[in-house]
Amino acid sequence: MSNQKKDLRILRINTSQETTSEEPVPTDLLLLGGRAFTSHWVSSHVDPGSEPLSKRNQLVIAPGLLAGIPASSVHRLSVGAKSPLTNGIKESNSGGNVAYKLARLGIKAIILEDSPKKNELIILRIGPGGVSFEPAAEILEKGTEETAAAIHARYGPNIAFMVIGPAGEYRLSTAAILNSDRDGFPARICGRGGMGAIMASKGIKAIIIDDSETKAVSLSDETRFRKSSRRYHQYLKETPQTSETYTKYGTAAMVDVTNELGGLPTRNFSCGHFEGAEKINGRTIYQRILERGGDPSHACMPGCLIRSSNIYVDQRGHPIVRSLEYETLVMFGPNCGIDDLDELAQINRLCNDIGVDSIDTGGAIGIAMEAGLISFGDIAGVKRLLEEIQQNTLLGRVLGQGGAITGKILGARRIPAVKGQIMAAYEPRAIKGHGVTFATSPMGADHTAGFTIREGLNSHKKEGQVEASARMQVNGMIYDSLGLCLFAHAAIRDHHDLLAELVNCRWGSELTSRDLRVMAIEALEEEKEFNQKARLGPSSDRLPEIFYEEANPSSGTVFDIPPCELDEIKYV
Repeated sequence: MSNQKKDLRILRINTSQETTSEEPVPTDLLLLGGRAFTSHWVSSHVDPGSEPLSKRNQLVIAPGLLAGIPASSVHRLSVGAKSPLTNGIKESNSGGNVAYKLARLGIKAIILEDSPKKNELIILRIGPGGVSFEPAAEILEKGTEETAAAIHARYGPNIAFMVIGPAGEYRLSTAAILNSDRDGFPARICGRGGMGAIMASKGIKAIIIDDSETKAVSLSDETRFRKSSRRYHQYLKETPQTSETYTKYGTAAMVDVTNELGGLPTRNFSCGHFEGAEKINGRTIYQRILERGGDPSHACMPGCLIRSSNIYVDQRGHPIVRSLEYETLVMFGPNCGIDDLDELAQINRLCNDIGVDSIDTGGAIGIAMEAGLISFGDIAGVKRLLEEIQQNTLLGRVLGQGGAITGKILGARRIPAVKGQIMAAYEPRAIKGHGVTFATSPMGADHTAGFTIREGLNSHKKEGQVEASARMQVNGMIYDSLGLCLFAHAAIRDHHDLLAELVNCRWGSELTSRDLRVMAIEALEEEKEFNQKARLGPSSDRLPEIFYEEANPSSGTVFDIPPCELDEIKYV
């Protein structure tokens, strides 16, 4: 192993005592990064029976193994804890520049432990000079945009940051953590699982990462790295999805794909085809952004070649949101019966400023619409409900606890959630591989945990879906642990030997692609074991019964994969 690891450290912060300690990384954790690291740490240090918002939980922040190197799409950040939403183990990740700067500081992970004695939030500043605990009075209860502006005014333009909005301060289970993108905007989101509430429970409003006095990360073998990175970048440039489709249309490229399959969640997952899909698809977004002078191909993290993000602007060319993504488009668009792009962008911006997960919040409002609280397509009503969350009203607190709680309180039958978490924007009766992932992933209903739609199967048929989900759950763990964007899968799906080589060039290791899979499988099994101890056993690995019983009228299918097959899913 390379001598460069001598300076690598784990930063443990006791938020009750406001003390810090730096520890060398144990040998058995050196080649765990991102999600593999956060899940292993949570499994080893958090009692599965603990309450998520108590001092016994820990918030673990970890860059992937490849963070900081001069390569595309490798700087994603993982944040892990026991989730207040699922009550199980959780990892949420995002792009941006936080992981990149943590890697430059030589930080393997930040561990937030205990809970403050005083009920007030602070700013945590981390830099070459160590850690400082600083007052946050001027940004308390502020939205994330105002918070980011105040942070830049205090600390300058070149820092990275993690912040929570009012939803986090209210300890809502849908509260997100917003991370700075490469331009310094709070636009990259660890949305799922309530990580923003955990951050608040540790007494933290914002974390500042200052790498201004550091140098580039060191490589174990620069010559081999240059050769390997050229090969990796060539794959990205030669693959149509990573060189053209995602670059032009971003995540919204999936709108037409899912709509054609009858898999676009519409009006609270009651069907899978939306009549207004063409008004919100990737091509329409691309053309509108170009016409208005925005940026349809924006890199959310340093050095990204895929550039799947965008800056959506209004008619005067002023930015509304960075970035208008598929999940938010669908969960507030078709799922709520809305097809107005400008309004969806404004809704997206409001979610970000409040600091909530747009998937679960869109799901909660879709359920509220079906229950008759407001009507499908009621744009003003959606904004009014989001303002209820922002103002911390009783109704806002119900919605802010997520779709599963909202559905129970409103007496809804159709609650599209697994382990308390609303499904991502893929209708599981029409896209059955995603249904398997939603049911069986330790993460709850996250599509990125096992993305199957592009794996060449007939999405309406049950054959091969369990195997595809298992394979992609392993791949997803690999990518999350390396800090690699899921979109790179299209280019490197058959080249995991190259991923292992990049790790070896960085760390002086001798991993093979098989070693990466073993690491991923062990991490998945560790997550499952934690959930079982937290009383999330096999009975929680199911979709809601209505998806087995009621056919999706757009595809004519039900979710018909037997529970025994879900229970016997095998990672290989």
